Amino acid sequence: MIGRLGTTELLIILGVVLVIFGPSKLPELGKSLGKGIREFRGAAKDIKDSINIEDDEEKPRVQAKPEPVKEKPEESSSDEKDSTS
Repeated sequence: MIGRLGTTELLIILGVVLVIFGPSKLPELGKSLGKGIREFRGAAKDIKDSINIEDDEEKPRVQAKPEPVKEKPEESSSDEKDSTS
């Protein structure tokens, strides 16, 4: 599996790449590989964004219902307190 490459495996892969392409081509190879990965990520992000936009357009937009206003219990006035005493 790719996720389980150790130091030894990476050194072997680097050695094989060095033998195949030579030391003068390695910087070019790294630059083009990085550029390709960057373009791939950008394209994947664009596709993901367009899918999210399409999903948002298809869903009916429901407006939030306003919460009902809760009435405060009325406090008895001072007149009522005086009349009961």
